[in-house]
Amino acid sequence: MKLKMHHRTTSGLLATLAAFGAGMWLASRPGFSASAPAKPEANTNRCRLILPQEIYAVVGQEANLYFDNVVLVPNWRNFLFDVTCSKGMQQEERWTFVPQAEDIGAHSLTLDVYDAEGQRIASGKTTVRVVPADAGQGREVRLLCIGDSLTNASIYPAELLNLCKEAGNPRLTLLGTRQPYPDNPECRHEGYGGWTYQRFVTHYAPPSDAGDRLKQGSPFMFLADGKPRYDFARYVREHCDGKNPDIVTIALGCNDIFNATEEEIETRIETVLGYADTMIAGIRAAGADIRIGLVLLVPPAASQDAFGASYKCGQTRWQYRRNQHRMVERMMEKYGGREKERLFLIPAYVNLDAARNYPSAEVPANARSTVKIVRLNNGVHPAPAGYRQMADSIYAWMKWLLASGG
Repeated sequence: MKLKMHHRTTSGLLATLAAFGAGMWLASRPGFSASAPAKPEANTNRCRLILPQEIYAVVGQEANLYFDNVVLVPNWRNFLFDVTCSKGMQQEERWTFVPQAEDIGAHSLTLDVYDAEGQRIASGKTTVRVVPADAGQGREVRLLCIGDSLTNASIYPAELLNLCKEAGNPRLTLLGTRQPYPDNPECRHEGYGGWTYQRFVTHYAPPSDAGDRLKQGSPFMFLADGKPRYDFARYVREHCDGKNPDIVTIALGCNDIFNATEEEIETRIETVLGYADTMIAGIRAAGADIRIGLVLLVPPAASQDAFGASYKCGQTRWQYRRNQHRMVERMMEKYGGREKERLFLIPAYVNLDAARNYPSAEVPANARSTVKIVRLNNGVHPAPAGYRQMADSIYAWMKWLLASGG
């Protein structure tokens, strides 16, 4: 198949691709290949490109699609990416777009991926949905954020509050029993480091005056007839003034599949999604009108340096990246296209800069060197800028939801 050239030259393109040829050899070696999904005979997508059905954007707010986040390859620089879209611009590592008022509406985007021989190996499409800056203006919105350490960090919930305090936005109230900032009591959520879908819907412990939820049970677990029971409706009665949230976002999955191996990842995810079904069913039983947004698992930091700093030799970036990618694939398969059930996928994974918006430090290259280099130093927890990109994704989805009546 011929390459679509636009303004590129064939000789220049192939010369560039040839320089990356050695990396393609690595991608073909046992243990490093991007294995196919559950039905490989029906899948010709060699790099396992996964684009969300929709990317949400708000006038005046940046939206991104980072190429490394949507393909499963050891080194994205060994491939050529070609974006076709009437909006935004393609840069080296991403497609990026800051919509203006005249961009409101739906815009198709196609991403083609080519290998070192100039052959197209994957192609995907998505729709960029741009909503006005004043979408949902003045609406009362009650939001509950459920999650693990990424929510526990409290940066993206706080940023959602900040975004909604600007003119033209809904009046946002965050719900939850956890209030991490004494000077910002409006920032509330149910986010706890190390937690999983399973823990939220199964772990009961008697109430404690210690106030440390990490040592207590799930806020959604209660005794009923002497037995622990997951009861989201009771949580609403006791902790949300008896009034359902309008929106619940769930950002879980990292701890559930972090240490899974190739041999067990499918069964692990199947178990995780069973607990996710339980959580969703409990929320739905509390209120048929609650909008549930599943935050698709964001990618880890872009370098093995970050995993060495966080986990020594306990986990590699590549193995966790494979697990995270497969989790996103399975969530799309299971929960995609269910908007009529008021169940949505939030594509935060495409918008996060995993190379620049994770924590880093300038350190000597080695003990004998006077040269200092920058190394990423946290495997799965973004820097504040990365958390704010997560907030941007949730905010854009929420604004689209209010504009569309979804």
